[in-house]
Amino acid sequence: MNTLLSAHDVSVRLGQAEVLRDVSFSLGTGWTAVVGPNGAGKSTLLRTLAGLQAPSGGQVLLGGQPLAQWPTAERARHIAWLAQLGDVTGELTVRETVELGRIARLGLWGSPGPADAAAVDQAMALTGASRWGARPLQQLSGGERQRVLLARALATEAPWLLLDEPTTHLDAPHQRALALLFRRLAHDAVSPRAVLTVLHDLPVALRADRLLVLDAGRLQADGPPSDTQVQRALERVFEQAIRIDTDAAGRPRVALVLDGHSRPRI
Repeated sequence: MNTLLSAHDVSVRLGQAEVLRDVSFSLGTGWTAVVGPNGAGKSTLLRTLAGLQAPSGGQVLLGGQPLAQWPTAERARHIAWLAQLGDVTGELTVRETVELGRIARLGLWGSPGPADAAAVDQAMALTGASRWGARPLQQLSGGERQRVLLARALATEAPWLLLDEPTTHLDAPHQRALALLFRRLAHDAVSPRAVLTVLHDLPVALRADRLLVLDAGRLQADGPPSDTQVQRALERVFEQAIRIDTDAAGRPRVALVLDGHSRPRI
């Protein structure tokens, strides 16, 4: 995949609040994590990149063309979106839910074939949802439903995956499994994808290839987790409530600072 997704001086105003301010960057394949405190504008940024929120200033480009000019169906084949609180309404089974991801390829009236079934099978296998295929989605736990909704996004086979809090409701083993999956998808030798995740789970985020650090709607830092300037920016935007150092293998790790006197923003 050689299509770049880029933001150019993107600003977003919601009511009287300017949620994003002059945000610029370009992304290709790899796993990028968007991190920052509550209210930083992370979810708004992802929605804007997905074409679900129009910017009030600047523009988003996909493959050098303004995203707003892409036909909706074509955009859906390029960008898969997972909301922070995915919808779980209706009486669909797990497999039927994942099959909805193929609408991006088939349209509303297309007839699925063997390739579509194979894409659904693979998406369910990658997320560990295969054994629930016949169960109603509503009967699953929050973490299980989250994995099914991620499978629905994967089933699109879109080269761009925009995932808002994909580790929500997941325990530590499944968070680890998703981190490994994101790296696998981003570095696949045949068809690498671009994976962009909003994450509150900083230990998971520090395993990404690249971090975008947001605070108060502005991009504060952009680079690999090993970059000391990115690490200091992370500590700063979280008001020194965390500390970034390295483990025995030289990889960055995060620790919660419990002996400070900073007050969180509520």
